[in-house]
Amino acid sequence: MIIDQMLAPNRWLRPNGGPRYLQLRRHIEAAIQDGTLAPNSPLPAEREIAAITGLSRVTVRKAVETLVDDGLIVQRRGSGSFVAAKVQRVEQSLSRLTSFTEDMARRGMVVESKWLERGLFMPSPQEVVALGLRGGDSVARIARLRCANGLPMAIERAALSAELLPNPLLVDSSLYAVLERDGNRPVRAIQRISATNLTGNNAALLGVEPGEAGLRIERTSYLPSGRVVEFTQSIYRGDAYDFVAELQISG
Repeated sequence: MIIDQMLAPNRWLRPNGGPRYLQLRRHIEAAIQDGTLAPNSPLPAEREIAAITGLSRVTVRKAVETLVDDGLIVQRRGSGSFVAAKVQRVEQSLSRLTSFTEDMARRGMVVESKWLERGLFMPSPQEVVALGLRGGDSVARIARLRCANGLPMAIERAALSAELLPNPLLVDSSLYAVLERDGNRPVRAIQRISATNLTGNNAALLGVEPGEAGLRIERTSYLPSGRVVEFTQSIYRGDAYDFVAELQISG
């Protein structure tokens, strides 16, 4: 087998090469980087690696743990260890108000949305407060899984007054494009970003293991008049998204 040949100690283990677990770790890392071990391919069990290399299981486990800590290997309960999939990280400026569709298209990425919910509903207490709704007002909800180049990136749940978006079915791609056609595109927003661990359905939708790191973002967007037009709660993959802010020194 190719992996048996790759792990053969005569190819990489040296008497003066340093700690054995580090030599094994470097060898596996090099195989990942040069494509010998492809993304999502399984690693042999620790006992098999120990048998192939002649190392102790303690040494093998320590090498694998360092690869897991650095995100090169992922361990799936009941399934074993796998080479981590390569994820293209995306940077988004916090100083620019754009939609997900516009942001990804600007990078030349193919955008896809999978609808989770779309329609008019009675508002929740949180939506009433966030959107400044009156008694009897309806809320338009748009919930979707946002993907770029086939990779799930974010779960986005937007709420708007039905007065500003009376027909949510008109939104087939960019929400902001629909709002702009009606003169209701937001001009500023307040975002709150916090760390979260992805669990349950959110982890399944984003294609990551439960417990993986993510970003939770609440955005309240405003019209030029100061009226709230959009209240959006989003969950982003932590391994695929970086938010960047430019700071200037005053005075």
